[in-house]
Amino acid sequence: MNENRPRDAEALVREFFLSDDSGQLTRDAGSLLAAPLLLIDDAFRVISYYRPVGFSDPLFDGAVAAGEITYEVSALISKSAALSSGHADFIKPDDSPYRRRFAPLICTGVRLGYLIAVDTDDRLEATPDETFRTVEAVLAKQLFIEASRQDKPFETAEDILMHLLDGGFSSAAYFRLQAAETYLSDFHPSAFALIDLAFYKSRYIGKRHLKEELRARFPASHPFLYRGDVFLFLYDGKSIDTFSELAEEFGLRVILSEPIRDLFDLSFLYPATRDALSMISTDDFRGGRVLFVKDLRVPLLLKNSESRTDLISPELRRLSEHDEKKGTQYSETLYYYLSFCHSLNKTCDALFTHRNTILYRIDKIRDEFGVPLDDPSKHTELLLGTALLLFARLGAEFFLRPLPPMKN
Repeated sequence: MNENRPRDAEALVREFFLSDDSGQLTRDAGSLLAAPLLLIDDAFRVISYYRPVGFSDPLFDGAVAAGEITYEVSALISKSAALSSGHADFIKPDDSPYRRRFAPLICTGVRLGYLIAVDTDDRLEATPDETFRTVEAVLAKQLFIEASRQDKPFETAEDILMHLLDGGFSSAAYFRLQAAETYLSDFHPSAFALIDLAFYKSRYIGKRHLKEELRARFPASHPFLYRGDVFLFLYDGKSIDTFSELAEEFGLRVILSEPIRDLFDLSFLYPATRDALSMISTDDFRGGRVLFVKDLRVPLLLKNSESRTDLISPELRRLSEHDEKKGTQYSETLYYYLSFCHSLNKTCDALFTHRNTILYRIDKIRDEFGVPLDDPSKHTELLLGTALLLFARLGAEFFLRPLPPMKN
């Protein structure tokens, strides 16, 4: 045994100033905590590990061998409210007899990865918080130093893709130069998908896990974890049914991106796709498990404007308040009436409501609430204002409702 190995937290700090090796620091931290450790980055890849002599655990050993944790374990991280708020959490994976202590590694306000400590003898909770804080600060600083090295080479196509998604390439030419020796040099996917793991559930104990299912059902899709979500490429528009099956089986939420015309456009397409995934990944969303970004364009535009209710006219706000208090549908009627350019027939079809009822509502909207329906210059203002109020009250699902076929 190495007698120079740190025996307390202060010694680990001294070792940090003497060393520039995340592997050695992880081993030293593991000896200090007397626990197997995995140090992973924000893409859930294993940076280094500490495995005591005689310790064996299929989940731990598999992560070391694969160089990354499983989607199932990353789903546990995504689900943890404590981890999301920047605090440690004890979680027991299904595929291991041991609990783990997951701790986010944060430096200068940036989450750089996680430290996973395996609680083999139920003693980690008795370890002083100060010891954990020191260990986590040292390893977070080490990850920050390594991430800050501008001359760090890209080791894999996945590294290049993550740098591209981060907006790290200054030009398409520089991206193509870096991608020249990888499969990305002649790669033409039609779109990509993002999968949120926060709702993940496995019904397949002893059978294939999600990663194996994705690789089997979407060959050459190159799935990888990026910022907690699964990212994979698609080659045709026939994926929706397969994703729907997977989403039902594993409890997933999936967003399919806009078409990819050039691989360099990923950094432009990604933010809207991620925003769309966030929109459907809430407990109260009922609009479906699998959607395209194009399905959510209107809700996404409204989401980015929802704080500016001060720009909505008083007449529209009164209309919406009346609907909320009385259970009426004046705002919905106005929205469809404006969307269909004052067509009574189409408004009736959209609301499955008799023409006389719609006429009554329109007259009341105009005369009692003072909404200027007959002023063409107000059309856009009224439509946007009504949409914002409906978005705030009824959510994104309102704008995903399929409209009935219109009569000729």
